[in-house]
Amino acid sequence: MSTLDKSTVFLSIKDEVYRIPALFYDRDQNTLLAFAEKRRTSNDASSEALVMKTGTIIKDESTHAVKIKWSEAKNVVEKKHLNGYRPMNPCPVYDKTTKTLFLFFICIEGTVSEAWQRFWGINKAHLCYITTKDAGETWSEVTDLTDKLPQMKKWAAFAVGPGHGLQTESGRLIVPAYGYGSCSCSSSCFCIYCFCAISRAICLYSDDKGVTWQFSSMLEEKSVECEMAEVCDNKENRYIYCNARNEGGYRVEAVSDSNGEDFIVLPSAGKLVETGYGCQGSVVSFPAQTGAADSSQDPRWLLYTHPTSQSKRVDLGVYLSKCPLDSHAWSEPWIMNPGPSGYSELAYLGDGWFACLMECGEKSEIEQIASTVFSYKHVSQGTGS
Repeated sequence: MSTLDKSTVFLSIKDEVYRIPALFYDRDQNTLLAFAEKRRTSNDASSEALVMKTGTIIKDESTHAVKIKWSEAKNVVEKKHLNGYRPMNPCPVYDKTTKTLFLFFICIEGTVSEAWQRFWGINKAHLCYITTKDAGETWSEVTDLTDKLPQMKKWAAFAVGPGHGLQTESGRLIVPAYGYGSCSCSSSCFCIYCFCAISRAICLYSDDKGVTWQFSSMLEEKSVECEMAEVCDNKENRYIYCNARNEGGYRVEAVSDSNGEDFIVLPSAGKLVETGYGCQGSVVSFPAQTGAADSSQDPRWLLYTHPTSQSKRVDLGVYLSKCPLDSHAWSEPWIMNPGPSGYSELAYLGDGWFACLMECGEKSEIEQIASTVFSYKHVSQGTGS
């Protein structure tokens, strides 16, 4: 099938590189909020701000095509206003009851790298958020949760997302994250951590509309950046599904029957390949497309995006699973973006439609962050499912 049309959302130019997309769909306003890091270079340590654009969804009634018209970019968090701490890893999560969007992110001191934190076992990351009640027109002051979560002081490094969080049917807010715990070193080791701090996926959750937050248990298997989705089976049992980055080989998949408080790692079926030293991927759940109108009580299927090569970041694929608790159930990928492809971010728009942000380009995956819109029909045809 033909390649989807893409629209540039954030274009990288000299001394201005955009990376790490995050996406939120505001159903009340029928608009998309796209977030990214604005950096001086491609280096993680050069992040200067988190930026946002608002996307207006336009549907052509005659052709049924859906497009997005993007606003001008604006900074929502800036390093110069954070006492020299650089903002990274945008991760939006929305509380439906209070109509509040939380934008979580981490702030890291100066130009300290994650490798430095792992080496010395000193966590320089703060966990912060800002909120909006008017679809990003205005934002609150920064809230820093670091001192309220003592576990963070025991980790060598920490980050949220990047990508979206979720609110479960019960109302719990969940923010995906990962932390580097310590490991035992030999007596001949010349430093405390020696790069052997072990990363594991985790989530931050709140049951009081974001007033207080706490961490879940960590996954038992080594895992890094992750995204999560709530799924529901034919008996209306609900689970939290976690899909996490790994270092080579295959993705880590896990499920929770405790609403995200702890997870069981699924045995790998070798369906979801990991790229080189790893790459972020995105996952969303959506109502089973059986011909009926969308319902929160329907069984939930999963859609997942990630580069399909095991060696380099190319050929962004879309995978479909109609049985989220079975790692063997994933389809073959539909290559949505041939060529250089990096981080991606999905949002479900309803009525079988999806939006995706993706890092992509002609020669490098960090040339731009682009958007595209596609339907379940595209997915079904592309994956042969």
